[in-house]
Amino acid sequence: QVQLVESGGGLVQAGGSLRLSCAASGRASSTKAMGWFRQAPGKEREFVAAISWLGGETDYADSVKGRFTISRNNAKNTLYLQMNSLKPEDTADYYCAASRFVGIVVVQYEYDYWGQGTQVTVSS
Repeated sequence: QVQLVESGGGLVQAGGSLRLSCAASGRASSTKAMGWFRQAPGKEREFVAAISWLGGETDYADSVKGRFTISRNNAKNTLYLQMNSLKPEDTADYYCAASRFVGIVVVQYEYDYWGQGTQVTVSS
């Protein structure tokens, strides 16, 4: 079994920054590729960023490219999302996810485990 716990969300003004963290525990073999997704009120959950098992490959949604950076520290079993130049449209609950696959995973159905989410609110 795998547990994912997000932290770092909060309220920030437009143009500000936040750093999300996701601590993973449990079977390491089930937490290879990892990613971040978000769900805004009244909208479906959407892909934000993904990173391969060893961190050599990353991918981002067009809406966050150049502003968000995904990274991981496998020694600490922790995933990060550095969010800069935040906009009101970034307001959402942010979820980390873990997959048994090694490479980049951008589709939700290929993720096996999900965290409970952390709320990010960007005021204008």
